Amino acid sequence: MHIALAGNIGAGKTYATHLLSQALRFEAAFEEDSDNPFLFDFYQDMVRWAFPMQIYLLNRRLETALAIQRSGKNYVQDRTLYEDAEVFAPVLREMGIFPEREYTVYRALFEKIASLLRPPDLLVYLRASVPTLVDQILARGRPYEENIGLEYLRRLNEAYESWYQAYDRGPKMVIQMDELHGKEEGPSLLIDQVVRRVVSLF
Repeated sequence: MHIALAGNIGAGKTYATHLLSQALRFEAAFEEDSDNPFLFDFYQDMVRWAFPMQIYLLNRRLETALAIQRSGKNYVQDRTLYEDAEVFAPVLREMGIFPEREYTVYRALFEKIASLLRPPDLLVYLRASVPTLVDQILARGRPYEENIGLEYLRRLNEAYESWYQAYDRGPKMVIQMDELHGKEEGPSLLIDQVVRRVVSLF
């Protein structure tokens, strides 16, 4: 079984991936930001680095998806193949950051790749308000995230809502992260919600 977690920057995907992989005894596929050679540059100059950043991420997501499919094992994945192309890239395009010509090339490549891959068995969307996102971004203290603007997070949240509503590649569910944020019982509540949804699929 392949469970994929989706959500905005700071929504808690990495932590949730760890929790769920431990609870379900699944393998975990983490998004390794530290290996991304474009990340710091992108947040310093988004227009210059949007295209190479998105191509790099698409390649990494493809590698992860193929590894999961070929393994034959159960996995919890931190971030899906679809979010970069269907949430982040359109927002960057609307903001005038991702040039139209480059976006068109990128989107065509994504569509070809997505058509060749099997979608996750369950999509788990971690929904969080901008204040919760900001709290969690500040708490983890990653230097390259210091320049992330509130307007960017707000636009991404709106795009995530539209994307999730339209998502029809398979079973899906929402976790309300604001309700769990800062609560001692938050981790156990998250695990319980996902486990119940997984059980319902069988």
